[in-house]
Amino acid sequence: METESERRVRILVAKPGLDGHDRGAKIVARALRDAGFEVVYTGLHQTPEMIASAAVQEDVDAVGLSIMSGAHNTLFPAVLGALAARGAADIPVFGGGIVPDEDTARLEAAGVLKVFGPGTPLDSILEWVRATIRPRE
Repeated sequence: METESERRVRILVAKPGLDGHDRGAKIVARALRDAGFEVVYTGLHQTPEMIASAAVQEDVDAVGLSIMSGAHNTLFPAVLGALAARGAADIPVFGGGIVPDEDTARLEAAGVLKVFGPGTPLDSILEWVRATIRPRE
């Protein structure tokens, strides 16, 4: 059996809302997987409740959200709320996509751990995940 220090970090990558553009999410999910993380990708058109439910069921260490639709100010906090409603407020949430700089501080104040803007190099995302996300107890 793996010890806590040997267990690979599990990350759920999700596309909340009606956003149909998943190329970036798939690229990030694959980069995370190739870097040694366990990745669960939920696919398109997920509600905040579906994302939170999957995060709890899959016992993930973090949730990565990708959004291109402009609904980040509604959907990211809704995912945080859905996690809290399931007793999983300790699961860190990070995200990226088309998020204007002026919205980043608001999302981080709401509890999103990190927001990656358009064009963020994959290496920067991987470096942040390695430095920040740890297996939960």
